[in-house]
Amino acid sequence: MQTAKSATAKNNSTSFDPEVFLNSAGVSRAIIDFRPKQPLFVQGDPSTYTLYIRKGQVRISVVSNSGKEAVVAMLGQGDFVGEGALAGHPLRMATATALSPVTALQIDNKEMLRVLHTESAFSDRFIAYILERNIRIEEDLIDQLFNSSEKRLARTLLLLARYGKQNERQKVLATITQETLAEIVGPTRSRVSLFMNKFKKLGFITNDGGLHINTSLLSIVLQD
Repeated sequence: MQTAKSATAKNNSTSFDPEVFLNSAGVSRAIIDFRPKQPLFVQGDPSTYTLYIRKGQVRISVVSNSGKEAVVAMLGQGDFVGEGALAGHPLRMATATALSPVTALQIDNKEMLRVLHTESAFSDRFIAYILERNIRIEEDLIDQLFNSSEKRLARTLLLLARYGKQNERQKVLATITQETLAEIVGPTRSRVSLFMNKFKKLGFITNDGGLHINTSLLSIVLQD
């Protein structure tokens, strides 16, 4: 049974705003702006800091020893990137690239660890974020293994539009290309184009001042 104390703690955790906290005078951090296509960091770079995305979209990609590149995640406002540095990884395991103008807070490892150890509200929110990311990775794997390309594309578009995020307005995808979608979802660019045209004809997406995602696109994901 949930006690009043535990309920209060839960509410404090969910209402805690990491950006407000990180912008406070007590946290040592730098504000950095990135241009579209500019890397935030590159695979193999030293892992010396974590970034908190204030605005913009970031693509996470990995290059194999044979030179093949795979897009493994798309991150946006409110996400942390490069947190593997806190787990002892000396080098970056992936490349983070700005897809749009990006503003991020850069926190060095030592400062990030200090804040996690001394500020319980921030620590609780960060742990919840990491758990959410792990669940998302598991869902992505299941999606890749069992769903059709069409369903994977529909789910990807809804996720990129931040569908289902509490207290967050649905976003317009102004910078995502069909080539990038193909890299994320798996099929060829021509197949992605075919599905996108179908979604547009059905009214699930529109291209009016950017790519608008209608929540009715969820019907594709829910098809048996």
